[in-house]
Amino acid sequence: MATTNRDVVAALRAQDMRYTVLTIAPDRIRVDPIDVITDAFTAADEPARVVDLLADPGTSVVTLTVTEKGYTYLPGSRRLDLDDPGVAHDLRDPAPRTTVGRLARGLLRRAQGDGAPLTVLSCDNLAANGTVLRGLLTEFAGALPGPEGETLTRYLDDAVTFPNTMVDRIVPATTDEHRAQAAAAGFDDRVPVPAEPFRMWVMEDRFAAGRPAWERAGAILTDEVAAYEAIKVRFLNGTHSLLAYLGMLAGHPLIADAVADEPIAAAAWRLGDEYRPTVTVPAGFDLDHYRDDLFERFANRPLGHLTRQVGSDGSLKLAQRVPAAVSWHLEHGHTPRTLALLVAAWIRAVGEPGSVTDPAVGRPVEPAADRLTALAERTSGPEDLARAVLADERLLGGGSTADPRFVTAVGDLLGVLRKGGVRAAAAEVTP
Repeated sequence: MATTNRDVVAALRAQDMRYTVLTIAPDRIRVDPIDVITDAFTAADEPARVVDLLADPGTSVVTLTVTEKGYTYLPGSRRLDLDDPGVAHDLRDPAPRTTVGRLARGLLRRAQGDGAPLTVLSCDNLAANGTVLRGLLTEFAGALPGPEGETLTRYLDDAVTFPNTMVDRIVPATTDEHRAQAAAAGFDDRVPVPAEPFRMWVMEDRFAAGRPAWERAGAILTDEVAAYEAIKVRFLNGTHSLLAYLGMLAGHPLIADAVADEPIAAAAWRLGDEYRPTVTVPAGFDLDHYRDDLFERFANRPLGHLTRQVGSDGSLKLAQRVPAAVSWHLEHGHTPRTLALLVAAWIRAVGEPGSVTDPAVGRPVEPAADRLTALAERTSGPEDLARAVLADERLLGGGSTADPRFVTAVGDLLGVLRKGGVRAAAAEVTP
């Protein structure tokens, strides 16, 4: 296992690569020891080792969980950010720093060796994650100088598969409380993984050189990944984001606090109503039951899921959760006001200093925070700010979100948030 977190590596090594999973339900906690990891190291400290393992013909499947910002792409276009310093470094230096660069350099070495087939399996919240990752690597190969780029491009086309996947499980950041819960169950674990009881893993069965029998553990192998993914990214992740931003603005540290706030919960449910016609339901999937379960999952207070954690990296996450649904509504003659509220709440909570007043809530990590704040400082009003944000390719620009109808709705609701607060804005979108 290669990671960017040195503390996790140190803890796993001290614990002989063992850790625990805390399955946290409202009325109980189950603690399960896990001992499937055989080694762990920090990719930034050992880039050559990452490349060596990727090139090793004994490696047949590579899985990734790096979150949206780890892919160094432009949110608006989902193209590789060639201006990113890390990407620029990786194109000229064989000791890579980025996820895409590490993969590319490892696959290039593999292609230059025996060229054994490989599957690269992204487990992140990117829509069409495998397809996007293939595109980013293809762009990287196209930017490599000389024959290296041609060699990598041919190998990607001929021997590498990128199945699309969907992972649905709420996993909050580990805290000292979780460590204490593991200790109470008899496990001295510095890196326990807290998680809700619900879990779903869906993937395409497109593996270049075999795979583990993951279906025996409940994984779903299907050609309907896109349908499952759209439901999860919109209903779970999109609703989660709205709860997070409205929750932060209302002074709620936990997602469970936000969903217990009736006006916020009503707006979150209304967002699901807007999402519903934009998705195709997979065969045998009960969407009504899934929606009902979601609000029980959000209300899981012992899970301790922080609004600021859910609200982190919004400029990248909302690019997965907003534009496609907005496009559907605009094409059908509607302006989706709850989706507009989601964008307005993100701008307000992240881009306007002082809008989150409760110190217990804290502020989310947002790579575009300075960009948002600068736009807020040089625009004259909420609609001007909405227009600037929705035209910026590094934010949510480059598509349906820049439509004047949606821009006006976002600006209107941003103005309501500024003047009347969360409850007034929630009332604007609920019957």
